[in-house]
Amino acid sequence: MNPLLDLQVLQTRRQFFGNSGVRLGSVALGSMLGAGGKAFAAQMNPALADLPHFAPKAKSIIYLHMNGAPSQIDLWDYKPNLQEHFDKDLPESVRNGQRITTMTSGQARLPVAPSKFKFAQHGNCGTWVSELLPYTAKHVDDIAVVKTVHTNAINHDPACTFVMTGSEVPGKPSLGSWLSYGLGSESNDLPAFVVLTPIWSSGAAAQALFTRMWSSGFLASSHNGVALRSTGDPVLYVQNPPGVAASDRRVMLDALATLNRKRFDELGDPEIQTRIAQYEMAFRMQSSVPGLVDLASESKETLEMYGPEVQKPGTFAASAILARRMVERGVRAVQILHRGWDQHGNLPRDIASQCYDTDQPIGALLTDLKQRGLLDSTLVVWGGEFGRTVYSQGTLTKENYGRDHHPRNFCMWMAGGGIKGGISYGETDDFSYNIASNPCHINDLNATILHCLGIDHERFTYKFQGLDQRLTGVEEQHVVKELLA
Repeated sequence: MNPLLDLQVLQTRRQFFGNSGVRLGSVALGSMLGAGGKAFAAQMNPALADLPHFAPKAKSIIYLHMNGAPSQIDLWDYKPNLQEHFDKDLPESVRNGQRITTMTSGQARLPVAPSKFKFAQHGNCGTWVSELLPYTAKHVDDIAVVKTVHTNAINHDPACTFVMTGSEVPGKPSLGSWLSYGLGSESNDLPAFVVLTPIWSSGAAAQALFTRMWSSGFLASSHNGVALRSTGDPVLYVQNPPGVAASDRRVMLDALATLNRKRFDELGDPEIQTRIAQYEMAFRMQSSVPGLVDLASESKETLEMYGPEVQKPGTFAASAILARRMVERGVRAVQILHRGWDQHGNLPRDIASQCYDTDQPIGALLTDLKQRGLLDSTLVVWGGEFGRTVYSQGTLTKENYGRDHHPRNFCMWMAGGGIKGGISYGETDDFSYNIASNPCHINDLNATILHCLGIDHERFTYKFQGLDQRLTGVEEQHVVKELLA
C-alpha cells in the first residue's frame, strides 16, 4: 500500500463517502439482514472492479510447499543412466564452474549419487514416478510435471521468499496475498487466504518458516495469510472469553466500527478500514472456524482415504482435508507448508518419512476434489524452493547419501483448473544438473498460475515506491502455454 497516495485520494469528506460510504453501508445492511434476509448480503472481500481480466479456469488455489527443497532426482526426474556413474566425480563439463554452496565447496570430491529408489511409469501418459509416491502416481494423468523450474537463489531464506513472492527482496506480497487483493473471496465467514503449517515425521531439523512467505507486503494488511495453528485453538483469541455473549461482542464491534470510521473521516488512513474489516472477519470466524475443523460430517470412506493421521490435528493429512473444506467454502488461496525436506545427509531415510507424511494425503486430496467436481475449479500446485545436487554431500554409500542445494533445475507439478494433465514439460541433462530444453523460471510459473485464475500478470499491478509492482517482477516473464488445457 502507499498511505500517502491513499491519503491524498481520500482526504476530503466527500471523497471518503464517495469511495467508501456505499460499500460500508452495504456491508452493514447485509450483516444486519443476514444471509436469509430480503436484501443481498454484501461481499466482505470483493474482487477489484476490473478482475478477473478474462474467464478463469480456476477459482481457487491449494499450494503445497515442501519447505527445505525435495530432491527431484529421487522423486520426479528419472535418470536411470546415473547408476553407471556411481561414486565417480561429477564431470567438470557438467558443473562448468557454476557456484555451489560452502557446505560442499570444501569437499575433496563431488561423487555422483544415483537415487536408490526405483521408478516406474504410471497412467496412460507413462510419467515416471518414484516408488516413494505411490498415491500421487495414481493421478499423473491429471498432473503436469515441470522438470525445468529454476530460481535465482541458492540458500533457503531468499529462495523461499522468491518462490512465494516473486522476489528475493523481503517486503513484497505473497502469491496468496496478491490473489486476496485482486480476486477477493467468495466466503464472508473465512479469510480469502489461509495458511497451514503441519508437523513432519522425519525427526530432522527443519528450516524456519518466515511470515513473509504469507505476508501482504506493501498491500493492505487485510490481505495477509491467516495462519491456523496446528494445536489448540486454530486461531488465538478468536473465541469470546467466559461471560461474554456473542450479542455483547456484536454491540462492542458496532460501536468500535463507528469510532474507527470517524477516525478514518479525520485522517483518511486506509489501514483503519483494514482494522474494521479484520474485526468483522474475526467475529464471523468465531462461528465458522469450529465448523471448519470439525470433521464429524466427513464419511468414513473419505477419512480413511486421507490416511491414519487425518484426525490428528497438525498433521499434513489433517491439513489436506481442511484445504478441501476451505475451497469448498469459498476460500481463495490455501497454502500448506510442510517442513523437513532439507536433506544434506541421511536423505533416503528422511525423504521416505516426508513422503509418508504427504503422499497419501495428496493423492486423497486430488481424488476428493475430483469426486466433488472441484478439481476443475481448483488449481493444485506442488513444489519446493529449489532442487538438490546429483553429487553427494558427505559420505556416499549405495544405501545412504545427502544432497546439497541446487537452484539450476528442480521439479514442480500442477493439476486441476486450467492445467493440461498427463504431461511433462522440459528436460534436464543426464545428471539433472542443467536444463537441456524448455526452461521455466519461477516467475514464469507464477504468471501461469495467475493466468489459470483469469489474471493477466502484466496488467495486475500495484503502484509502490514509484513502480508498477507485479508478482512476476519487472523483468519480462511468460505464461507457459504448453501447460494449459
